[in-house]
Amino acid sequence: MPTRKLMPDVIKNQELSCLPPTATARDAALLMAERRIAAVLVTEGRTLKGIVTERDMTVRVVAAGLDPATTPLSTVMTANPDTLPPSSPAIAAMELMERHNYRHLPVAVDGEAVGMVSIRDLFAVVRAHLEEEIRDREAFMFGSGYSAEGSA
Repeated sequence: MPTRKLMPDVIKNQELSCLPPTATARDAALLMAERRIAAVLVTEGRTLKGIVTERDMTVRVVAAGLDPATTPLSTVMTANPDTLPPSSPAIAAMELMERHNYRHLPVAVDGEAVGMVSIRDLFAVVRAHLEEEIRDREAFMFGSGYSAEGSA
């Protein structure tokens, strides 16, 4: 896993879900529901201004008693979020997300949004890495023809 980069190893062919800062919290909720996602990038053009997550919607809109139909994202987003460049190793994203309790992390180049990595994306990479490690160890210990499925 240490050599896996955010792009293209963890995320690839990703369609970004972006809204402008003037869009409403309701717009973000509808986009999240439509695309079955938990976070939306807030951008002006491709320039990253912030991020809005399900958690933000719950705490900063619903719990605060704001009207989602009239609340602009600029007032409830996390402005200037931490980002990593696409060439960052997956482990760097994992460490940053764990340290700050993030579930989504924008990927950016010179302030321009190019992707978003989620904890689920990283979990899939870790799982694949662990499965590969197990196969390699079994092959080393039992010979390359060993297979747990084939033994009875």
